[in-house]
Amino acid sequence: MAYSKKHKDRKFRKLRKNHVWGTIVFCIIMAIVSDVFISVFASFFITYIFDSKAADEYEAVSYMARMYDMSDAEKDGNVYSMLNEDGRTYFITDDDGNIIYQNGENTIGTTNGFLEISVFSRNYRGVDQEKVRVYMDNLTEGIFVPDEQENLEIDFPSLLRLIRFIDNKNNLDQTVKKTSVEIPVWIAINVKDGKQTFFGKAGFSFSLYDVLLIMGFIAAGIALVVIIILLMLVSMISSLRGQKRMVTALFSDPITRAHNWLWFTYKGEQILKKKRSLKTEYAVIDLVFVKYRNYCVCHSVSEGSEMLCRVDKILRNNIDNKELAAHYASANFALLLKFSDREELQKRLEKIISQLEQIDSDHKFTFHLGVYVVDKPKDKNGKTVKRKDVDMEIEYNNACTARSTLVDNDNSGIAFFDEELIEEQKWIDKVMENYSKAIENEEFIVYYQPKYDPKTDELRGVEALIRWDSPEFGFKSPGTFIPILEKNGLIPEIDHYMITHVSRDQKAWLDAGLKCVPASVNVSRAHFIEKDLALQIREAVDDEGAPHELIEIEVTESAFFDDKKVMIDTIRQLKEFGFQVSMDDFGSGYSSLNSLKDMPLDVLKLDAEFFRGDLNDDRGEIVVSEAIKLAKNLKMLTVAEGVEEKEQVEFLAKQGCDMIQGYFYARPMPKDEFAQRMTKTE
Repeated sequence: MAYSKKHKDRKFRKLRKNHVWGTIVFCIIMAIVSDVFISVFASFFITYIFDSKAADEYEAVSYMARMYDMSDAEKDGNVYSMLNEDGRTYFITDDDGNIIYQNGENTIGTTNGFLEISVFSRNYRGVDQEKVRVYMDNLTEGIFVPDEQENLEIDFPSLLRLIRFIDNKNNLDQTVKKTSVEIPVWIAINVKDGKQTFFGKAGFSFSLYDVLLIMGFIAAGIALVVIIILLMLVSMISSLRGQKRMVTALFSDPITRAHNWLWFTYKGEQILKKKRSLKTEYAVIDLVFVKYRNYCVCHSVSEGSEMLCRVDKILRNNIDNKELAAHYASANFALLLKFSDREELQKRLEKIISQLEQIDSDHKFTFHLGVYVVDKPKDKNGKTVKRKDVDMEIEYNNACTARSTLVDNDNSGIAFFDEELIEEQKWIDKVMENYSKAIENEEFIVYYQPKYDPKTDELRGVEALIRWDSPEFGFKSPGTFIPILEKNGLIPEIDHYMITHVSRDQKAWLDAGLKCVPASVNVSRAHFIEKDLALQIREAVDDEGAPHELIEIEVTESAFFDDKKVMIDTIRQLKEFGFQVSMDDFGSGYSSLNSLKDMPLDVLKLDAEFFRGDLNDDRGEIVVSEAIKLAKNLKMLTVAEGVEEKEQVEFLAKQGCDMIQGYFYARPMPKDEFAQRMTKTE
């Protein structure tokens, strides 16, 4: 654990480290070939000059378009005369592209697109960018190329060729002395509410000598320095942005698109390690969306993911910038919250639960919260010291342990972690570490609880029960270790252990001349998934030499919820081998009658809960008596377990119950004590 945490911390530090020196070396290398970028800078400068010249031409054309737009050409033909006075070539088209009016030669080309042109706003308070549709002139086709969004981009090779062509033409024409180059294009402006288009010819002009002089000055003086600085800045910014994007992707949850568990552990440990955090109480919370999987099954995984996003949003809305919330996995969320006292924290968590329960008006959702209050380390003098080793996974695991105490409750709830939970977890670890040794050393012992005929008080049967007599932990009842073994899939070994030892005891009692009665042994539901279970039981009993009819296999009613076909096949095989099969805890589930219909059982054990109350109640009497009648009609023996009162015995005897097991007759006892209750065979 310590190694993996250090390894993870090193990775985080490496991820966040800025590799600036590599960027500087790269920029120095780029400076060596800076001459290549001089032309690039010149191109950008030409674009700037071009844009400033284009703004003037656009303003002139847009002014003519506004004049036309505000006039009524059909009623007042003087508008064309006014426009013609400007001396600019233009034409106007209708919706279908037909020319309504034209002044001068129409040399418009086919290439067109948008240019961003800087123009002064009409209130003279600043500069706006306008997107203007521009058409090429026949002379300028190719110097602008539209991209996928129809934005025009300068093709500098074509532009330079055009400049040389115009310059050579001017040199041949000795009557015209020009020191500038004019690039003809057509500017299109919608008029008359978009029903017509005004096309004005514009000449984007600029001085070649000025541009060349400036470019030469830049190339001779500061080009190298500027390029190096720009490249350094661009490269470093790009590196930082790339690193930020990588960190964001690493710390983002794919479902909620917010923070994930990795971010939570990293940021949480940072917060808790800060010295000033010792002045504040912190709690780590494990929040679980109860029955989230059921919701996904009934609706869809995508709808379930949407619900998780809503949960995440509510959690983030309930924390400040010194607290954390993140999606952990599946339906789990992790929180790191500040608090002043537990009562205040309890109320705050209840408020959060209340909001979460209302995320969907059509469903009643519930949530479980486990809370672990983060310890404040102290030195040998009892003074609070800075946390050095913080592992959020351990803190969160403690919160999960607290939350796990709520798993059997379908309602929303909050559970705080305490030392008892630590002891429980330690005990679980001890059971897991020692059960194999306990089986090998036969530390598990069999206790027997007799079953009596209520009419004759004759011993008719017995149930085998397990106890753990540990040299290290003392005498343990089954409730302290059986659930742990069941949860971890180890209970089949206990089943085999019990069948073997009960068969061994039965054989020893027979050899001693005692009148043995059938002994029932509980086989867990997890064991019934094995298709050869009946063969395993037969071999275990035969190895000990016990008659099959003296071994009864008990199956709890809950087992009938599993693979029904395998269950029926196993029961039939057991009966073929001569074993009796009984259903334990009849009435504790919801499918008892359906199970009785399909399963070829020999014995029906009525659950002890039937006899907890007053059997003199009419409804209770009816249920018990009808259950006994049903068993008799199915040719099954009945056993009532958990019977403690004489009145209960009398009632059951009257109803025809075959056997009674409970404290009224006897508590579970060691095998030697039970042997004393058996009689000698005649």
